[in-house]
Amino acid sequence: MPRLDFLSNVLLTIFDLLLDPLMFIRVSLRPRCALAAENLFLRKQWALYLERKVKPRRAKASAKLTLVLLSRLFRWREALTIVKPDTLIRWHRQGFRLFWRWKSKARGRPRIPAGLQKLIADMATSNVTWGEERIAAELLLKLGIRVSPRTIRRYLPPPPPGPQRGLSPQGWMTFVRNHAQAMLACDFFIAITARFRVLYVFVIMGVGCRRIIHLNVTAHPTAEWTLQQFRNAIFGEELYRYLIHDRDRIYSRELDSSLKAMSLRILKTPFRAPQANAYCERLVGSIRRECLDFLIPLNEKHLRRTLKEWVVHYNRSRPHSSLGPGIPVPLFDLPQEGSSRYRIPPYCSVVANPILGGLHHEYRLERFAA
Repeated sequence: MPRLDFLSNVLLTIFDLLLDPLMFIRVSLRPRCALAAENLFLRKQWALYLERKVKPRRAKASAKLTLVLLSRLFRWREALTIVKPDTLIRWHRQGFRLFWRWKSKARGRPRIPAGLQKLIADMATSNVTWGEERIAAELLLKLGIRVSPRTIRRYLPPPPPGPQRGLSPQGWMTFVRNHAQAMLACDFFIAITARFRVLYVFVIMGVGCRRIIHLNVTAHPTAEWTLQQFRNAIFGEELYRYLIHDRDRIYSRELDSSLKAMSLRILKTPFRAPQANAYCERLVGSIRRECLDFLIPLNEKHLRRTLKEWVVHYNRSRPHSSLGPGIPVPLFDLPQEGSSRYRIPPYCSVVANPILGGLHHEYRLERFAA
């Protein structure tokens, strides 16, 4: 019995020795490309095996794609060791989906011109209630451009983050424009005197007409003083319905309640959002750039007198680009644009009137005496 075991072991050893040369001859007859692919296939699996021994991780997309491509060059089932054959087939299907998606985009329906894409995006942004059907109708009926609503849907900008505001949303600026003629805006800003005393300037303006309705100066602003300024500025015959102010503590609940009794609806700006009161903020900037940056107030009386002179100039003589350009309350009838663009009428002369000691000048046409 031991002798039979010995002979069987000898025969198995001889068989193995003969099998290896036969396998070598078989491999040598295979194409060189297939051998190189199988070698790289095994090396990639060995690298993944070493990575997983250090830290378990999934195969990267690049490694999956490489193994899938190499499997097309030789019989890969015998060389696959780290995953199941079904897994490699699944990788192949995923790669085909990516390839088909890229191919469909590359050879699909051509994109519309860039100018039309921008026009669609601008129409959707400027008209928040419009959908692709309305935009397609506008393009077809008004501009003669036929575009499918499904095509327009591809180029619509993403909706803004945050909760939707209902069936007819509108932005803050849209609301302000629609109610500008019935809207007031107010704000405080400071001015420093020659003796470094801090004075507070309170201004109320009409948003629609750009007219400064009221301006006053104080060293100690309070809610009662602010309410009195509104009483002095609003007499009741104006059709003002809204008031924009920030969340300063001086606008107390009692002040807002008194303003509501004056038929004013309070619109408080969000926290740390001065752009929500952009018209009044721009007015304050104009006061600084055109007046306060060029003088040093001596005291409260001097500051009040200077600002009141500038307010008259602002309301009655200063052109406003937002009005067309135009003047809120002109002192005299503005001349009509004549046929000659570069000539002064022969019967008129230009008269300049200095404002704030010559800091600004007001110009007008004056007829010659007969």
